[in-house]
Amino acid sequence: MADLNNGIPIEIHLETFIEQEGEQSHMVFDEPGQVFQMGRSIYLRYQELDEETGRRVPVTMKIDGESNVLLTRSAESEMRLRFANGKRIEARYRTPYGIFPIETVTPMLDVRIQNGPLAGRINIDYQLFAGEQLIGNYKIRLQFTA
Repeated sequence: MADLNNGIPIEIHLETFIEQEGEQSHMVFDEPGQVFQMGRSIYLRYQELDEETGRRVPVTMKIDGESNVLLTRSAESEMRLRFANGKRIEARYRTPYGIFPIETVTPMLDVRIQNGPLAGRINIDYQLFAGEQLIGNYKIRLQFTA
C-alpha cells in the first residue's frame, strides 16, 4: 500500500441520496481531501459545503480493518454515525440543545480500496432511526482517486 502515514491528497466525488417524509433529494460534491492510515484503519478527510450556511463542514470517514465505517461531521452539531453491514448500531447526534440518541441500520455496505493507482469506492445504504421512528433512507456513493 502507498505510504498513507503522512496523508495523500485525493479528489473525492460524493453523491448522497436522501428520502425523508416522502421528499427525495440528491446532492453531488466534488472536493479535495486526504487519505491516511493509522494502524489497520484508513481515514478519509474532506470538507463539505453546507448549502444553508455557506460554511465548510469537516468530515472524517474512518474505515476499520473489518470494513466498518464511522462517519463524523463536525459542524455546530456533531454527528457520529457507525455503519456495519446488516447491523443496527446506536449513534449520537450532538446539537447545541443536547445529545439525541439515534440508530443506523445498514442493509448494504461495500468498501473497495486499491493501490497503484490509489483509489477507492465506498457505497453505503442506511436508514436512520430515532427510537422506533424512521427518520429517513439514505445512500452515500463516495469515490476517491489520488
